[in-house]
Amino acid sequence: MTVPGIDLPRLTAWMANHVPEAGEPLSVSLISGGRSNLTYLVEGRDRRVVLRRPPLGHVLPTAHDMRREWRVISALAPTPVPVPEPVAFCADEDVIGAPFYLMGYVEGAAVRTREELGEPAPEQARRLSERLAEVLAAIHAVDHREVGLEGFGRPDGYLARQLDRWCQQWERSKTADRPEYDRLVARLRERLPAASAGTLVHGDYRLDNTLVRLAPEPDILAVVDWEMSTLGDPLADLGLTLTYWQDPGDEERAAIPVAGDVTLAPGFLTAAEFAAHYAKVSGHDIEDLGFYVAFGNFKLAVIVEGIHARFRQGKTVGEGFEEIGSAVPVLIARAHRMLESA
Repeated sequence: MTVPGIDLPRLTAWMANHVPEAGEPLSVSLISGGRSNLTYLVEGRDRRVVLRRPPLGHVLPTAHDMRREWRVISALAPTPVPVPEPVAFCADEDVIGAPFYLMGYVEGAAVRTREELGEPAPEQARRLSERLAEVLAAIHAVDHREVGLEGFGRPDGYLARQLDRWCQQWERSKTADRPEYDRLVARLRERLPAASAGTLVHGDYRLDNTLVRLAPEPDILAVVDWEMSTLGDPLADLGLTLTYWQDPGDEERAAIPVAGDVTLAPGFLTAAEFAAHYAKVSGHDIEDLGFYVAFGNFKLAVIVEGIHARFRQGKTVGEGFEEIGSAVPVLIARAHRMLESA
């Protein structure tokens, strides 16, 4: 059996020494990956585990840091934040060609579309979306010092650094000059909050970065994909979550091909209801939420411009990338409108 990114004989030997309770790996299969970290299901003789490793090929030294992901799920394991069980970490690149870690298998589903969600009763969809807000609040309520995440990031100046980072990314990948982008950056810089609460932030929080169940009670079983986590402004997490959110009747948002339509399921909270529930359970003041949603649209515009640039260079795989560049000016315009409404 040959699986890209896995040296099965070496992995088998390493697991025998470090994870004997799993038993000999009987099969390894890719669950997801390609643009980001790779995730594999390892069927051991005695238990299932999941392996996470960086993407194949060259990556930047600070990107796709497996030790960082391992550190955060290990810190969160005893907290109310649901994460997969941390099983073992391997820094030895000779085993499979890169550092990796193993975590427990979670019997849940990552859902991005209404089709993947199925046809839950409206009250199930509502409760699932409430739980999504409650788990985000639980992440932001973690005392990072108490759980061993001191120094995991620098909360002071977080948004200013984020703005600079994504501006640099834009300059590396832009396919055209856009005056409205330049004006947006200037407006965001003028509106940056002077200070904010410093909490653990996920960095890419949305339903398809969790594992969920609907029965017997709708719940979030685990939050996954912690590669962008750090210490920062909690409302930046909320703003990005709402950037991906699609409300009924928002045809402009429906035409942006970067997120699924799961939030259109009958019973799902609207974006405004989700924000209100988060504010209720977290205690955070969301009066300036419009700025954070504008910032989320800015960030997503930069990401989409990068995808568009790779498509033009012939470096994307699959279909559906032909029109993605048209979403960039739409996201920039939405960001401007959010600043004006705020």
